[in-house]
Amino acid sequence: MTRLAMMLSAVALLTGCAGRGGDLPLQSASALGRDRATPVDATYQLGVGDQIALTVYGETDLSRNYAINPNGTIDVPLIGTVKAQGRTIGEVSGEIRQRLSEGYLRNPSVAGTIVTYRPLYLLGEVNKPGQYAYQTGMTLEAAVALAGGYSYRAQQKYVLIRPELGGGEAKVEATPDLAVRPGDTIRVTERLF
Repeated sequence: MTRLAMMLSAVALLTGCAGRGGDLPLQSASALGRDRATPVDATYQLGVGDQIALTVYGETDLSRNYAINPNGTIDVPLIGTVKAQGRTIGEVSGEIRQRLSEGYLRNPSVAGTIVTYRPLYLLGEVNKPGQYAYQTGMTLEAAVALAGGYSYRAQQKYVLIRPELGGGEAKVEATPDLAVRPGDTIRVTERLF
């Protein structure tokens, strides 16, 4: 095999292995289906792995923390199963208020808050890939710091993000202030040179 043929084969192999995702077009953060410039807000959709606190005024037996089950629901005393996955905390609180008022409590007051968000995942060229707890207002810079920083082979110009609640993987510019969300899978690819 000639020297030129061997070099071309090596480049093709490196491009195929290291690029995975490099052939995707660079997109703005808004292409991920939600505004990445702002932290998680009242429109946040709950999912498996989130933990919420529900307070029913005057009812200590009903006021407690609830973990969202693998089937996307919570089990509330008196009323049973309530769908939580894909809904906001306000929607879940509203349904619980409605169902409690149907024969259990007179004019119940229900407030809900998110106690713990589901984790996010950092994969690829970071020093400690894995699952990490989401913290309110977390940015890409903070998430990479939790994972021990970029490896020496990391492509630091962009990352690949797959949101948990729909959509495929998107190639997004890796700005330090890029907001990450609970359930995101963030993949840092290897640079070619």
